[in-house]
Amino acid sequence: MAHDDLRMTADELKSRMSAGEEFIVLDARNPQAWAEATDKARSAIRVDLHPGEQALPNLPKNKPIVAYCT
Repeated sequence: MAHDDLRMTADELKSRMSAGEEFIVLDARNPQAWAEATDKARSAIRVDLHPGEQALPNLPKNKPIVAYCT
């Protein structure tokens, strides 16, 4: 993946995870979207980014981080 394009599709993430790549997956959907959701990415960590980036320093730093939201 090029450094200037940091986006990936859900299918690409799934494929890369199936191939053995490890990621920290953040579910950064807003509280309403989270409440209405019927699914989430496998092993995703729920993070509320609305109060700012307070949660970011607590995330593991040994794997690439992928965030998804609405």
